[in-house]
Amino acid sequence: MARSTLTGSRIRERRMGQGVRQADLARRVGISPSYLNLIEHNRRRIGGKLLLLIAAALEVEPATLSEGAEEALIATLRDAAAARPRAGAEVARLDEFAGRFPGWARLLSDEHSRAEGLEQEVEALTDRLAHDPHLAASLHEVLSTVTAIHSAAEILVGEDALEPEWQHRFHRNITEDSQRLAEGAQRLVAELDMGQTRETAQDSPQEDVARYLDRRAYHLAALEVPGAGKAAIEALLSETEGELGTAAARFILRRHLHLYAADAARLPQADLLAALDAVPGAARAGGGPTGPDPVALAHALEADIARVMRRLATLPAEALAARGLGQLGLVICDASGTLTFRKPLAEFPLPRFGAACPLWPLFRALSRPMTPLRDHLRLAGRTEGVFAVHAIATPQGPPVADRAPDFAAHMLIRAASGPVDLPGAATAEAAQHVGVTCRICQKSTCPARREPSILTDGF
Repeated sequence: MARSTLTGSRIRERRMGQGVRQADLARRVGISPSYLNLIEHNRRRIGGKLLLLIAAALEVEPATLSEGAEEALIATLRDAAAARPRAGAEVARLDEFAGRFPGWARLLSDEHSRAEGLEQEVEALTDRLAHDPHLAASLHEVLSTVTAIHSAAEILVGEDALEPEWQHRFHRNITEDSQRLAEGAQRLVAELDMGQTRETAQDSPQEDVARYLDRRAYHLAALEVPGAGKAAIEALLSETEGELGTAAARFILRRHLHLYAADAARLPQADLLAALDAVPGAARAGGGPTGPDPVALAHALEADIARVMRRLATLPAEALAARGLGQLGLVICDASGTLTFRKPLAEFPLPRFGAACPLWPLFRALSRPMTPLRDHLRLAGRTEGVFAVHAIATPQGPPVADRAPDFAAHMLIRAASGPVDLPGAATAEAAQHVGVTCRICQKSTCPARREPSILTDGF
């Protein structure tokens, strides 16, 4: 049923919600009860002065009756139905349901949003449990201490003729282990805390560097200045004493800063922005903002495609917004498939340095070095959000005689906001379904799955 024909259903729901009799409402607005009954059962269209009178009598805005539930509510309900296809929800009558029962519609919408939020928390926690060495160490310490206490207590209970000296030793061991358990439990709670404690929790060097770059939106203005070199790099490093707590983190950041400075020197931001504005198809295609296309930009600028991807990922948000473009994500891996750099998008989360989805074009690029790949992806188990990605694997460092080069793969990610241009496909539904990492992926039939998903619903 078209949404415009549901005004009567909304009038009936509002009237009954206020405890107003049909005859009383009809008398207030000057029509017969039978005519109001036809209106409330969507058998007569209503508008103009009569709609205003009924809205005034029910003390609601006319738009509430004529427009019904908000678009966001309808969209959330549609997502909820698509996420649970086995429920057999009547999607075709979704507008009618929201119009007649807005309270129930809001309840279902809120519960779906809550479930999605909990799933995201589970994803984040599972990712930490799998890849955070400090959290794993704390958890191992707690479990080991519990086992030691249990063993000592079992001996005390099972041995009736235990000498006093040995009893004293076991009591002392249990006391010491209990104290160690309490301290370990406190550390574990601190590690699990995703709030303010997360900022001060000990991290791996890669995560320290990732947080440093994230706070600066991955844009380092000091290295964008022409002629910026070692002096600018050392100045930035000298300011990181309070942020990077280990020599390993500073080593990783130093390497990143040198690469950033080299990229900025060879491909200045002004040249990249000019190319975005001038190169046909670089930023816009198909009549809508669907770029940027790193391949087209690389050809125009006579630059390396991987360098173009890295430079695009450093552009300020305001520069992209001025060109009708959204945020860009970037992920880099070495030849082993280990993630060495990650700039995630809010809608496309990236796992902690490793154990990513093997279906990403990022890894496919490693088997086809120097070949630009493009694809459209959709996260498994989610009904909205298509992402356009470009990937390429390029050699690292200067060539060495009689030695195969070391390759690294880059993948640029953006939310597809224009027409989805897929070879042999006309719709976004043809986008490949991928996950973030196997442990939290709902694509149960995936041939590349390494381990079962902890999420109960299959895809």
